[in-house]
Amino acid sequence: MLMRTLYVVAHPESTHHVDGLVGGWYDAPLTSAGLRAATKIAGALRSAVPEQDAVEVYSSDLRRAAQTADVIGEQLRVRPVLDARWREKSYGAAEGKPQEWLRQRFVTPPVVGERLRHDEGIAGSETMYAFGVRVYAALDAILSSDCAHQIVVTHGGAITFAVAAWTKLPLESLAYARFNGPSGSITELREDDYFHNRQVVRLGDTRHLS
Repeated sequence: MLMRTLYVVAHPESTHHVDGLVGGWYDAPLTSAGLRAATKIAGALRSAVPEQDAVEVYSSDLRRAAQTADVIGEQLRVRPVLDARWREKSYGAAEGKPQEWLRQRFVTPPVVGERLRHDEGIAGSETMYAFGVRVYAALDAILSSDCAHQIVVTHGGAITFAVAAWTKLPLESLAYARFNGPSGSITELREDDYFHNRQVVRLGDTRHLS
């Protein structure tokens, strides 16, 4: 069985960030700064993946992620595969609205009790549980491929579930745990070919953006 390295990229700056709008499935593009950051991300990944080795690139189908994946794919000479399961959590009726609109209506999860399936009070929004189920399934699909170097471009909220699924944590264990992947970051995950242990090599690394 091969040693595998998975790079999970959180897309860089999007227009919804600078405009103070709720993201979720709102299909905002990268800003010019975001596009420059995507080039730096691509360069870092090109340095990490040996030129002679095969690599696969997967991405959320939302524009801000797909644009990032296109820049990476061009650098690595591979066509990205788009998968809607890698999207950010859906915020339903709040998407594209000012963050203040969401803050005024959002119902925070209870300190004790059901948190993953908690109704946040926003019509049409996903629960954290539903969000996690689809990210776990997306990771399973990627790992069915026999490729030693894989890249996923997704969103900050999905990083927690990607890392947890990689380390085989049960979804129910994420009622409280979160793994931070800021915009433009790279999280490196590796499985060795002897013990088949799965390691988090680096989490939310942004040094390449400097």
